[in-house]
Amino acid sequence: MKKIWNFIKEEDGLETVEYAIIAGLIVVGTIATILSIGTWVKTQFTSLQSGLSGS
Repeated sequence: MKKIWNFIKEEDGLETVEYAIIAGLIVVGTIATILSIGTWVKTQFTSLQSGLSGS
């Protein structure tokens, strides 16, 4: 029982977990931003192509 209690109270490695969570959030935010910008760029090129074909 004492080993379990010591394991629960132990705080070593918590910083690593916090940094991993922060890094994960940054990666998710970056991917969302890239996908959003990619969709906008595709829409712009499609619009440009339609405009050039119609002329």
